Amino acid sequence: MASKKFLQTTKRETMIIIALYLLFFVWWYATAYGFGDDPSQYDYILGFPEWFFYSCIVGYVGISFILWIVIRLMFKDLPLDEEAREAEKEEEKNV
Repeated sequence: MASKKFLQTTKRETMIIIALYLLFFVWWYATAYGFGDDPSQYDYILGFPEWFFYSCIVGYVGISFILWIVIRLMFKDLPLDEEAREAEKEEEKNV
């Protein structure tokens, strides 16, 4: 059976990831549909339409960087097998 601390940590990390992907979707939707409807009036960046550049290229690079930072700073390496979790509990008791 998973410990309460283990389940709280996994729930917190799951909520962080869901929030970041919702942020990414909002960014993508706003930039993909927010730069006008008439293709004759499109502005181009590096040969891509402005809406595509910001929604698909900048958005992907941006969310990848944010995810990397969040995972490095906020996520913990948790043991997935029962024996390792029991050993971690024993180690915490001895400290």
